[in-house]
Amino acid sequence: MGTSAEDEQGASPREEEWPEVEKAEKLARGAALKWASGVFYRPENLEGLGHYRSRETQRNSSIQSRLKSTVQSYLEGVSAGLEQLRAAVQEVQSVCQELGAARWALLDCADRFQDLQQMRALMAEHVQLASVVQVLPQLFSVHEVFSHTLQLLRGQHLLEAHAEIMMLEHLRDDILSQLHLRGLSSAQATVLAYFGGLQELNESLAKQLWGIVASSLQLVREDPVLFVTAVRIIEREEKIDDMLLLDATFLPPGRPKGWRQKFYHVLQETITGSRFHTPRVDAEGPGLSRHLEALQRDIVSELRVVKDLMVQCVPAHYNILSLCAATYHQALAGHLQDLLREDLDKQALFHLLKWVLHVYHSSEMMGHPDLLPEVDVSSLGPLISPELVDQTERRYVVKLKASVLEWMQRTLKTEFEEWFWEKEPETDHQGFFQSDLPVHVIEMLNSNIEVTSSITDSLQQKVYNMALEELEAFLGRLREALVQRGKEHQQDRTIPKHYVHYLLAMLNNVLALSSSVPTLHPNSSCREVPASLRAALDRTQKKACQLLLEELLLDLQPLCVELASRKWLSGAQLVNTMCEVIDKYAKDFSRVKKPLFKVPSLQGFSRASSDQLLVSRAKK
Repeated sequence: MGTSAEDEQGASPREEEWPEVEKAEKLARGAALKWASGVFYRPENLEGLGHYRSRETQRNSSIQSRLKSTVQSYLEGVSAGLEQLRAAVQEVQSVCQELGAARWALLDCADRFQDLQQMRALMAEHVQLASVVQVLPQLFSVHEVFSHTLQLLRGQHLLEAHAEIMMLEHLRDDILSQLHLRGLSSAQATVLAYFGGLQELNESLAKQLWGIVASSLQLVREDPVLFVTAVRIIEREEKIDDMLLLDATFLPPGRPKGWRQKFYHVLQETITGSRFHTPRVDAEGPGLSRHLEALQRDIVSELRVVKDLMVQCVPAHYNILSLCAATYHQALAGHLQDLLREDLDKQALFHLLKWVLHVYHSSEMMGHPDLLPEVDVSSLGPLISPELVDQTERRYVVKLKASVLEWMQRTLKTEFEEWFWEKEPETDHQGFFQSDLPVHVIEMLNSNIEVTSSITDSLQQKVYNMALEELEAFLGRLREALVQRGKEHQQDRTIPKHYVHYLLAMLNNVLALSSSVPTLHPNSSCREVPASLRAALDRTQKKACQLLLEELLLDLQPLCVELASRKWLSGAQLVNTMCEVIDKYAKDFSRVKKPLFKVPSLQGFSRASSDQLLVSRAKK
């Protein structure tokens, strides 16, 4: 307990400096008193007090020694740091002194730097003069090189000639570049005039190159070396163009040459001019067909040469086969448009449509096995636009319509000329009167419809519609012709001799046409006949029936006048004669196929005819 009091008195100075220490010591004393009161509460425990005191004294000594060693190590580290800081300060001061000395030394050398700049300029001039001295022999020999290069070009030593041209251009461009950097534009004009012969050499070389390219399809088959030489020269120039374009500070005159693009242009012009700038093609079908066949043969042959030979002579990035295929496609498209501007006949239009829509893409031409798979013409678009195809189909239908009209007029004229023959019309196996008119008409129309199925469905439908229109118009002209023949026959009933029989044959013909018209439709599942055509067929049938009954009336009218007269009452000859006439017509009418043997709509006409007979009898 005494020790605690002494500790409190000794700790008072620390309390003023470290309040936290005071608080910690109070807590420690409280905990110690609590522990001591608990331990030494009983008297028997007081015997071990000396032992506890000595143990605590040893512990305190151990703690104090550890604290002293720790503080001592910290103090040694701080001392070493301070020593290092003092050394660093001394070194920084030394560096500052040295930098100040260097600054004054640099200020003293500024004048000497100006002298070095002058020396540098003199050195640059010396280098330029040295380079001029080196090129002087080349400059003096420029005109001699011009002459030698021209001789090489004339001898078709193109690679050697091009090497000398490149050497001259390099010499000229180096001189011009130096003058450009020094701003001596007036001297540049003098240099250009001195190297003026280069332009002539370049033009001569280019002329030979484009001549070689123009005949490339022939050269790659006979002597590809010249063509390969031309391609090598073009690639050299392309590399020079690329390098000069990368350095945009100075671009020599005549650059970029763009010879690769010129190569493409010349090749395309050659293809276009050789096949498609031809004289006017015959507008007739056979002439155009031969022309298209020649194009087909030549284009396939030349594309095979390009694929098998020319591709091996040019770099892969030229895509020469695709280029040629696209050129042929575009040139052919333009050529076909020019052809379509001509007044082509129907056969020529048909051949052109078939060639464009079927032959061009087939294995006979652009789909030829020797061209696949490299040539893919489907990626180039249609040869002619769908609008132009439709326009061409309409032109074909118009031409075909005029041809069908002319044919039908001739056929109708021939049909009625047969009426004046001295023999009856032909009969079928059942004895019905007929002629070849319906068979010829249907066969002609059907053949025109079927042949267009090889082109497009739209063209076939257009031709089918035209055929029905023309058939309807044909029936109208047929009715007019029947009426005209009826009038002529009434003036002289002996001509034609078999008038009634041909009328009966015409009725059977119209019936045959009615049954055959549905077969014209391209779609077998759709056999409907337009209402206007059915009405025209019906009107034609009625007109023939009307003419037949008029003919019967003319034969019965003289006999009917005698009815209810003395002559009629005096004998039966009149009645027998009427019966013979009626029986004759009945036998003739039996040569007409059903259902035309009975026509209900003619009953009104029969009544009108009877009324006419009665009126005639009353007048008598």
